Amino acid sequence: MGQKKNEAPTLAPNAGSFFYALFRRQDRINIQMDISRTEQRILHLLAQGGRIEITRDEKKRIEKLQLYTREGWVFSGLDLITFRKLKQKKAIKSSSGKPYRITERGLVLVRAEQNNR
Repeated sequence: MGQKKNEAPTLAPNAGSFFYALFRRQDRINIQMDISRTEQRILHLLAQGGRIEITRDEKKRIEKLQLYTREGWVFSGLDLITFRKLKQKKAIKSSSGKPYRITERGLVLVRAEQNNR
């Protein structure tokens, strides 16, 4: 009724906004995902102010990863596989060539530790 042959059907004006709002609300709900013990340690160090610096070779491949704590110590428990897992889960992010930092998603993923004093 009133639609041409190749046009998509139109929804009622409020129906589209309702489904859009429902979809957006689902995006904002962060579902707790299980992360490994090493991932949790790394995210906890990053949440306290640490950073991940990477060194690349001439072929732009990652040569060396170093996780620095906020005090400047190097944490040796970070390997390439764990780094890629955290990146895939969008728990860490780098912007404009700066070191990798924890994201809001990473803060949700890391659980509070009892002895963080």
